Amino acid sequence: MLERLARSSLARKLVRSFTSSPAWFNMPYTTIERGQPNSLDYRVYISDENGPISPLHDIPMYADAANKVFNMLVEVPRWTNAKMEINLKEIMNPIKQDVKKGKLRFVANCFPHHGYIWNYGAIPQTWENPEHLDDSTGCKGDNDPIDVIEIGYRVAKRGEVMQVKVLGTVALIDEGETDWKIIAIDVNDPDAPLLNDVSDVEKLKPGLLKATLEWFKIYKIPDGKPENKFAFNGEAKNREFAHKVIDEVHKFWQQLVKKEAEAGGISCANVTVADSPFAIQRGDAQDVVDKSPQPGSALPIEPIVDKWHYVSLK
Repeated sequence: MLERLARSSLARKLVRSFTSSPAWFNMPYTTIERGQPNSLDYRVYISDENGPISPLHDIPMYADAANKVFNMLVEVPRWTNAKMEINLKEIMNPIKQDVKKGKLRFVANCFPHHGYIWNYGAIPQTWENPEHLDDSTGCKGDNDPIDVIEIGYRVAKRGEVMQVKVLGTVALIDEGETDWKIIAIDVNDPDAPLLNDVSDVEKLKPGLLKATLEWFKIYKIPDGKPENKFAFNGEAKNREFAHKVIDEVHKFWQQLVKKEAEAGGISCANVTVADSPFAIQRGDAQDVVDKSPQPGSALPIEPIVDKWHYVSLK
């Protein structure tokens, strides 16, 4: 009898919790694929319930500001190699594959890591200002939205908008530029309640932070580039520090989208940002998608992409 009452009480709590969950648990974002995957013309546009949007400018940074829950746009699902990224220069900022010397770019498999070892993406409405000298790293920003590595168990989908809790950050120094990597976890992940700061990561997921630093150090070596370096000797900074970094790059984005900072070739076209001189009509955004190449079957990937590279650190 007592056991049944306890179960009933728990069930009622779960129902109340579920029905009172914030709206961000069901965000209305979808993807629109255009062109052929594994080709130069492949694009992934993001749409809300009213049509195409810019994932950089029109998706709010916060899913729930009161509880510090952020939106994250997934560019690269875990275990994949294609270096997909928000296209900053094209109108509506679709996701596309990075190109180097006219060829699609794939991240090498540096043993024992296969592709990206977390879901990788960016926080919308952020911008690492290339004219700003960061006091903590001594280097300027990399002209991109701030990067996020999501460490939950689920392999996300390209173009998915995930809601995440920030745990900390590391500061990669990439070719002399500050390139923050925010460490976060999907709020719906079973481990999310147990992970509240970067110190919890090693306790619950031992070896992951070490693997993360190693991955970033060596992933460009197969391309003939030197080992990457980190600020703070690779130390992961805590949640509070990470929140301050995100707040700062959000302010830089506000200056960018309201034409208070030099855009540097970034398309700031948007359909939702109040007082932005770059705002366009919904119909114009739809025209951009309609005029892009029609979707098609994926092209084959060269076998070299699956090659293992054995890299030793100095």
